[in-house]
Amino acid sequence: MKVVIFAGGLGTRLSEETRIMPKPMVEINGRPILWHIMKIYSHYGFNEFVICCGYKGDMIKEYFSNYFLRYSDVSFDFRDGNSSFTTHKQPPEKWKVTLVDTGLNTQTAGRLERVKEYIDTNNFFLTYGDGVADININHLLKFHEQNKKIATVTAVQPLGRFGALDINGGLVSNFVEKPTGERGWINGGFFVLNKKVFDYLPENSEDVMWEQEPMKNLATDGELSAYKHEGFWQPMDTLREKHILEKMAVNKQAPWVMWND
Repeated sequence: MKVVIFAGGLGTRLSEETRIMPKPMVEINGRPILWHIMKIYSHYGFNEFVICCGYKGDMIKEYFSNYFLRYSDVSFDFRDGNSSFTTHKQPPEKWKVTLVDTGLNTQTAGRLERVKEYIDTNNFFLTYGDGVADININHLLKFHEQNKKIATVTAVQPLGRFGALDINGGLVSNFVEKPTGERGWINGGFFVLNKKVFDYLPENSEDVMWEQEPMKNLATDGELSAYKHEGFWQPMDTLREKHILEKMAVNKQAPWVMWND
């Protein structure tokens, strides 16, 4: 199954980093968050990716074009007037990555529409290029297959930004630091979709958000199921959230890092 990843947005809320690079290329512990997301899927055996590029997409292309040189030990041989190189200790990833230019200002439904030709199975994955989770991808897929709906969204309960007070009679009876689920269940990405989903995309979808008309119509038709993920989930929308993820990764306390290599 293919894994489609939205990676073309401007990332304006993380402008400290995205002035010079696309948000999926912002690094967490020395690796782009896009790499971390791909490692989540490949941990469960899904190694074919379709990346929806847009803003500064050339940087994503350059990253993968130099991937083996970047992460391998390399010997260069300039003897006899020739130039050759040999890679050693190559990175473990066995990925097939298709990078698609889906436009600079295209909205998410339009980006999905533009990669339709690369989807060759009944079901495929879709997620955002700026969020990680300790989600069990195999359980997610099984849930989708059992429900037999066109689309499955992973529902998450983010940590509240502030501590919560339980107040009784003017006295605080309990204090919870950043409680989970303060705002209920929200869209956490990590979708599983049947290719019938393309019927829900408008013919001219360049200006259409996937999260608006398509998802709303799927819900209205009873074709959108929700997989409740109660574990770790964290987007990287702001510099503060980038620092949260960085601290976790550096301290080897990153719940989404389930691989051993």
